[in-house]
Amino acid sequence: MATLYKFLAFDLGASSGRAILAKFDGEKLTLEEKHRFANDPVNINGCLHWDVLRLFFEIKQGILKCANSGDRDIDCIGIDTWGVDYGLLDKDDKLLGNPYHYRDTRTEGMYEEAFKLVPKEDMFKQTGIAFNWFNTVFQLLSAKLSGDAALKEAKTLLFMPDLLNFFLTGVKKTEYTIASTSQMFDSAKHEWAYDMLDKLGIPSDIFTDVIYPGETVGTLRPELAEELGVAEIPVIAVASHDTGSAVAAVPAADKNDFIYISSGTWSLMGVELDKPNTSDKAMRYNFTNEGGAGKTIRFLKSIMGLWLIQESRRQWDREGTLLSFDELERQAREAEPFASLIDPDHPSFQTPGNMPKRIREFCKKTGQKAPQTKGEVIRCIAESLSFRYRSTIEGMEAVTGRRYDMINIVGGGIKDKMICQFTANATKRAVNAGPAEATSIGNIIVQGIAAGAVKDLSEGRRIVKNSFDIAEYLPQDGEAWDCAYEKWKSVISKI
Repeated sequence: MATLYKFLAFDLGASSGRAILAKFDGEKLTLEEKHRFANDPVNINGCLHWDVLRLFFEIKQGILKCANSGDRDIDCIGIDTWGVDYGLLDKDDKLLGNPYHYRDTRTEGMYEEAFKLVPKEDMFKQTGIAFNWFNTVFQLLSAKLSGDAALKEAKTLLFMPDLLNFFLTGVKKTEYTIASTSQMFDSAKHEWAYDMLDKLGIPSDIFTDVIYPGETVGTLRPELAEELGVAEIPVIAVASHDTGSAVAAVPAADKNDFIYISSGTWSLMGVELDKPNTSDKAMRYNFTNEGGAGKTIRFLKSIMGLWLIQESRRQWDREGTLLSFDELERQAREAEPFASLIDPDHPSFQTPGNMPKRIREFCKKTGQKAPQTKGEVIRCIAESLSFRYRSTIEGMEAVTGRRYDMINIVGGGIKDKMICQFTANATKRAVNAGPAEATSIGNIIVQGIAAGAVKDLSEGRRIVKNSFDIAEYLPQDGEAWDCAYEKWKSVISKI
């Protein structure tokens, strides 16, 4: 009889966190959501923060619910979330304040300050990371320049999954994929970019040793294990950056044949490489080289994904009309095609607020019809996002010199069948969509590798394909979409 493994994945997303218990019989994975909880940022005195102590409480609740439902025999635990954000510990390992949320505005103006000290080209060559206003390097530079007391007192910096791992185990380590998002990690040398940090005046002695996906961080603290009624379970450094975990779950046989889209609040679109590409062309396209499971490089671009739809829906909710995503999709399908188009990555769409109003303003500024109905707004977003995918693929192929015939979309965004079909239409490529729970599944696959239940990443992807349904979308109406793509390129060139 095959051994039955049990892996517990904590995935902290943009609005909620989940505890997913996976059971693996050697061939197939089955998933059960044991606990779901809110993960909203908290606005305190005009600053956005993580509610990290509440999250740790919820993680304990997830373990407790497993124990109380007869699943106390957990083999491993792994935590993933988004990159760049961090907490600071003092000399006694006490948390110094509430960690900042990446959508906080404190990094405004930090590009200019950073590039005075380190040329932009040098920063990219060393780290391979694309320039985003929220990258850790700009957060820390802001803290330094503002005289932040916590940074002055800090003895240790831990990124959010590493901080939560520390709360569980008492061990302070930094996982590779999450470190790579910071724009402070040398992508070729696999060490902190000490010279660059010194030039920026950021203390490098607060960073810990880096470990890789599949290594063990530690085991549950004895007092925690006793409190929760479980053994001292190993806590694994999975691909702690949620996109790293999602890409680990892409059900493709050959990494050279596909482009992936990890679709959620953000769309992370890219390919897997064996080594970083820090060419001038890669920098011009603003591609990034983030770490992946198996020490791969996730060569990708961050695109403002379903955030636009989510924030529009929140605005309509504030106005007293809450519609399901399915109903919004239905209304969008009935709207006129290609009537209004936007650049999903325009800075005006980056922060919370009245998204439908901002979209109408963008359309007016570019001489287009402003979408009025909810269906028109959603269709505008969906079509524009699909065209951004196409332009990204064209750039990816120009930089890598490869042709990619297949797109694998993973994550919660696959539930939007309209966008999946639009992506096939716009890119003129077949789209495979699934699994939806890719981030948790990739987290689990790496736990399986650590436990010896899964041989390697390739076998893990075969297991994913064997365990979950994958939908296929084929391109349609090519000529109409080609014409509309030219219109979209003209529109975004006006801003």
